[in-house]
Amino acid sequence: MFSFFALYLPMALLVVYAFNAGDSLALWEGFSFRWFVSAWQNDTVQDATLRSVIIAVCAAVLATSAATMAALATTRTRPYRGQTFTYALINQPLMIPEIVTAVALLIVFSRIKVWTDYSGLGYLIAAHTAFCVPFAYLPIRARLESMDLSLEVAAADLYATPWKAFRYITLPLLRPGIIAGFMLAFVISLDDVVITEFVKSGGQDTLPTYMLGQLRRVVTPEINAIATVFLAFSVVIVTAFFLMTRKKT
Repeated sequence: MFSFFALYLPMALLVVYAFNAGDSLALWEGFSFRWFVSAWQNDTVQDATLRSVIIAVCAAVLATSAATMAALATTRTRPYRGQTFTYALINQPLMIPEIVTAVALLIVFSRIKVWTDYSGLGYLIAAHTAFCVPFAYLPIRARLESMDLSLEVAAADLYATPWKAFRYITLPLLRPGIIAGFMLAFVISLDDVVITEFVKSGGQDTLPTYMLGQLRRVVTPEINAIATVFLAFSVVIVTAFFLMTRKKT
């Protein structure tokens, strides 16, 4: 009980003081939407938010596509030697500290930047995609394992090609898992800090790294307002993910 109290009380205080009319982070001076308006009109916040959404959408699409193919390859085949190693390889980003992944990506991408002289968002998208694959893989694989194979077998008995069986049978049944995997990968990418901080180039701040930078300078309730919106959005996405997977299983 104490753990929940220690975890959620700071979040509750953050949300409350996001509506503070004054400049203080500890003294309540009245209710106001002042800091939400200030954040909305902040050009730097707008640029960081747009950049975060672009990276998260691209990473989620790529990670979900790769995770879908990986899930099909590991669940629609007979057991084989090395299957456990394959699972471990796919889920590797979940099993090692994120800082290790970030340092490894930094080393690799720094060499590529030297060779290609390219320093765009492609590195962040690639890094987020690699990190998000296992998060998308888990719900997709779980959905595949819970599906009844009789419909796919019946389609094959009726001379459906593997592609047609996948398109008309497997894919519609798998769609809830794919959507859930996409949503989970999107949220993970959207609020990632460690990998982004190591991989990004100058002028490529995402919303989480922008907030981290502001905390190192001057903290105002504007950061509370941004964090509150961020928290509300994440809660909505995770709740939708939970309801979708609960309904379909």
